[in-house]
Amino acid sequence: MPSLRLALNQIDSVVGDIDGNAALIVSWTRHAVEQGAHLVAFPELALNGYPIEDLALRPSFIEASRSALVALAKRLETEGLGEVPVVVGYLGKSLQDTPRLGLPAGSPQNCAAVLHKGEVLTRMAKHHLPNYGTFDEFRYFVPGDTLPVVRLHGVDVALAICEDIWQDGGRVQAARQADAGLLLVVNASPYEARRGDERLALVRKRAAEAGCTLAYLNLVGGQDELVFDGQSVVVQADGTVLARAPQFEEGCLLLDLDLPAATAPVDGGTRIVADGLEIRRTVISEEPLPAPEEPIVPGEAAPLAELEEIYAALVCGVRAYVRKNGFRSVLIGLSGGIDSALVAAIAVDAIGPENVHGVSMPSAYSSEHSRDDAAELARRTGLNFRTVSIAPMFDAYMDALKLTGLAEENLQSRLRGTLLMSVSNQEGHIVLAPGNKSELAVGYSTLYGDSVGAFGPIKDVYKTLVFRLARWRNEIAEERGETPPIPEHTITKPPSAELRPGQVDTDSLPDYDLLDAVLTAYVERDLGRAQIVAEGFDAALVERVLRLVDTAEYKRRQYPPGTKISVRNFGRDRRQPITNRWRER
Repeated sequence: MPSLRLALNQIDSVVGDIDGNAALIVSWTRHAVEQGAHLVAFPELALNGYPIEDLALRPSFIEASRSALVALAKRLETEGLGEVPVVVGYLGKSLQDTPRLGLPAGSPQNCAAVLHKGEVLTRMAKHHLPNYGTFDEFRYFVPGDTLPVVRLHGVDVALAICEDIWQDGGRVQAARQADAGLLLVVNASPYEARRGDERLALVRKRAAEAGCTLAYLNLVGGQDELVFDGQSVVVQADGTVLARAPQFEEGCLLLDLDLPAATAPVDGGTRIVADGLEIRRTVISEEPLPAPEEPIVPGEAAPLAELEEIYAALVCGVRAYVRKNGFRSVLIGLSGGIDSALVAAIAVDAIGPENVHGVSMPSAYSSEHSRDDAAELARRTGLNFRTVSIAPMFDAYMDALKLTGLAEENLQSRLRGTLLMSVSNQEGHIVLAPGNKSELAVGYSTLYGDSVGAFGPIKDVYKTLVFRLARWRNEIAEERGETPPIPEHTITKPPSAELRPGQVDTDSLPDYDLLDAVLTAYVERDLGRAQIVAEGFDAALVERVLRLVDTAEYKRRQYPPGTKISVRNFGRDRRQPITNRWRER
């Protein structure tokens, strides 16, 4: 059987940095060629970054992408890398009208191209366009209607882009009809907790349907709320996993594949197959390569355990947001509570303790143990720490306004928010908001108070999961012989905003185990009131929680972006109207 050495480069590209991404592609191509690769591939929209959102609608950005692709092909040739074909995702445009969609020529397309010997050898556009969850690709792109098949060293390689394998039919069935020996799929598939098993099951299913080996290449890194975990994988038609890359690590998955020799005639004329796709064949080389004397047989990287994987995603999200937006340091209000403690631990792991600044901002209602817990967290992690009391500011406001009740409580939070933003302006740190998903869901936060900030690392993390992650992080530290970053008292004490004497969260909210179960049913699973009650929850409790969720939408709209880890986060996934009189029955 012919042999191909395949290089799957799961890289971390930056949206809009076309020149920087091109340089990254050249660098990783050189690495792959030096390792003897015969075919080199990069993820979906690697040249532009993903997702590009409304940048896709700018003609100048489209033209810059198309020009950069041509320049990249020439640069690879100039630098002695042109003999090896390179698959690159980029932003292209349709060259003809699309009557079915009513879109003119020049409309944007999510494309991939094969670069070889200084030229753009062949191009294609994504056929299936996702329009659910985080995806809005019908808003931006025109679908493609071809199946490119490249014959390389006597092997027919069919190409597809991400959603093309998530939907039935299309390029998967077309690859079988084209008698492809390898189906190469380039992806920018966002991370969701435990989604790796679902992806692997899908890849195995599609490899069987295509009747050939399937190579699934995924992006890594972070972009605003989204993180990408890589975990590229190569699977045979019988479901055998040949190689699997690590999660959240940039790198090259290199392996030798024994693949069937191409048999289809190259000059067979136009052939229309599944979903109206036209097979377009391109020949690079007909002569098969023998199996290498020392084949590369990479191992299968084990998926991370549940909490380790989620924590890695949260670290990735903070690191990407800080670095890609040109910041160096972050600022966190340290209350001594579990949320700010977990955010601080994540930030320290993401960008180093020297770049993390914590501020304790006690008021008259702040307990001594909370002040001590905040200081102890700083000692354990090594982050920069200071204490600034808000008592004088609070007294001045109270003397002037004579506030009482909730207004008095929220004033304390807003003074802390103002203090944090002032330090941010003065010293150049960005503020990290510590709110969790449970609080955001029911509106248990103060606008312009604890909600201020540039990024919310645990915005998509329910409170019960916050506790589990904190305990896990401490356990890992102990296993490594390190000091656990989060004080034990922070984890075990009852959660409290400490805005009035003796306050605890359960004064205003149900127990978090119960609250999170109802929220999961309503937010993640989209169940209605009657369905949730039918699962055994108290009707009055369900009514109360749903009412809190529905009336807090205006607060969530004003909360900063934060790393998505769930099936349905607030922002990109779950989009509800603010003005809304519908109530679940």
